[in-house]
Amino acid sequence: GPSPHPKGMNRTVARIVEGTPVMEGEGVLVHRPFPSAQGLRDFDPFLLLDEMGPLELPANAAKGFPDHPHRGFETVTYMLSGRFEHRDSYGHAGKIEAGDVQWMTAGSGLVHSETPETEFRKTGGRMHGFQIWVNLPRRDKMMAPRYQEVPKAQIPEGRSEDGRVAVKVIAGESLGAKAVIDTRIPIQYLHFTIEPGAAMEQPVPKSENAFVYVFAGAAVLDGQRVDRHHLAVFQRNGDNIRIEAAADSGEPLQVLLLAAEPIGEPVARYGPFVMNTREEIEQAFDDYRSGRMGTIAH
Repeated sequence: GPSPHPKGMNRTVARIVEGTPVMEGEGVLVHRPFPSAQGLRDFDPFLLLDEMGPLELPANAAKGFPDHPHRGFETVTYMLSGRFEHRDSYGHAGKIEAGDVQWMTAGSGLVHSETPETEFRKTGGRMHGFQIWVNLPRRDKMMAPRYQEVPKAQIPEGRSEDGRVAVKVIAGESLGAKAVIDTRIPIQYLHFTIEPGAAMEQPVPKSENAFVYVFAGAAVLDGQRVDRHHLAVFQRNGDNIRIEAAADSGEPLQVLLLAAEPIGEPVARYGPFVMNTREEIEQAFDDYRSGRMGTIAH
């Protein structure tokens, strides 16, 4: 007879998590749906999601993330408004502006700083963006650090035939657009903008962990209304995720859809180091303290 999960079945929502407001760095307000007390297993390989702002920065109110080390994972920064500059212990420096993505693979380790760009800091203005942390499989944890910096103009965009759904494809593919960023494991990182009352379905194999984070408007996911700063975690019981924009919302729905094959390896995590064992964490601390991850020349 017919299988209980025909190809194309929409996945159901396992739970809805509210992003907790947290102060980070030098006083940057972020909403953080995970990690939380509920643990991380159904987010694997994603380790953290922070929505930075939106906040209006007054002139000369420097707020950022001073020098901090990373090892064993990737940090992905996606700016919606505002301008950040960053530098690291390998002598790499650059700027991230509205719409740009920086996919930084820390690998074996570096020291990194991110601060509002000088001109933007002087004038002030709206700051809004996302940072996610993506775990690396054991085989890649000690790879050489690398950056993929993609300006807004090079982020592929797709649109539905009726024009009511638009997507920016940071990783993976959607609505005929395919990402330019290369990932170590298959990952989908999609930013959808959906007109109120419109809907779309994104293929997401049931082997992948997947979640949707709402940051503007309101969504209807698996029959449940999901408001901004809330995240819906999906069951692995279908090959599609259906995202609907609530018809009564006064503004378009904006969401991030993140999905990936879980790595399924042990996670030893301490602050900015994510490894497989406690010994490797101790080694990371030792390497950082003794300067083996370098220092930033300011």
